[in-house]
Amino acid sequence: MEIIAGLSLKNLKPRVWDPTSPYHLSNLQAVMVSYAGFHQMPVRRRKAMEQGLHTSLAVPETVKAYLDNGAFYFLRRDGEIPRKKYEQFVAEARPDWWPIPQDFIPTPKMTKEEQLDCFRRTMTMNRAYHQDGYVPVIHISRFLKEYCTAIKVHDHLSQKPDIALGGIVPNLLRARKAMPYIEILESLQHVRREFAGKQIHVFGIGGTATLHLAALLEVDTVDSSGWRNRAARGIVQLPGSGDRVVAELGNWRGRRPSPAEWDRLAECQCPACQQHGLNGLKAGGIQGFCNRATHNLWTLLEEARLIERHLAAGTYSDWYTKHVENSIYLPLIKQALVRRNSSSSP
Repeated sequence: MEIIAGLSLKNLKPRVWDPTSPYHLSNLQAVMVSYAGFHQMPVRRRKAMEQGLHTSLAVPETVKAYLDNGAFYFLRRDGEIPRKKYEQFVAEARPDWWPIPQDFIPTPKMTKEEQLDCFRRTMTMNRAYHQDGYVPVIHISRFLKEYCTAIKVHDHLSQKPDIALGGIVPNLLRARKAMPYIEILESLQHVRREFAGKQIHVFGIGGTATLHLAALLEVDTVDSSGWRNRAARGIVQLPGSGDRVVAELGNWRGRRPSPAEWDRLAECQCPACQQHGLNGLKAGGIQGFCNRATHNLWTLLEEARLIERHLAAGTYSDWYTKHVENSIYLPLIKQALVRRNSSSSP
């Protein structure tokens, strides 16, 4: 499973993809930027189209550059993405991966009729962009099975090598009327089963515990901006243990590290902790942000590596029970593992 680091064009630091940066993470294989950022910054948009996305962001060719369509940004402003401009950007900036120009994201609080409208509008867009490399998008919602059927019966969409799955974040964050966790699990399993052999990307999975679910359900790629968002709030992630507040920034609240967890952080092998130690994680300003963000992304990458290693070695069942601590997702991880094992049994 590949972790794709979500970037912000407003502040590209820390430059974790850059081999010349002190925050370079050598095992990072892909980054993602949102078209919404380029829409807001015409100069950057023009530069990316003139130079190509990799060159304009100084992303080496060995690191893939994914493009998000910015659907959340445009929907929050009751607007539609300028489709022709998006098409032009894709053609000239040449990202390595890009979805349809716009999808219409259902939220848990929507009525069934409103979610049906999102389904219909998104499928209209999927069908309109069945050509070239546009990746179709489907959503965790009351109409997930209808999405899968609509993709499979379409002559061209059914041949696409990739599927992108959205709508999971509001449900995982327990928005009003959010789907029960078990239904989210079943939805992810349904998508994997229906699209066996295709590359499945899930938008917005970024916690250490949810990575376990994604890996067990055989998701291929996930993107996360959480490594940055947490850092901005003074939060770092601990392998298997979740979020801890290490810097007092504004009114953000959360769990502080225990003495044993401070000891674990003091031994962290990420570039930021190796250079700046605990004081670097606690620092304010851009320096502290860069340290925490680098630590968080390194932790996600390391968590994914350990998960894959133990799954491949057949030791995952024993390992995760000792590794994952105090997570609300533990029962789901157990269920996902049981289902994985039962589906692989002869």
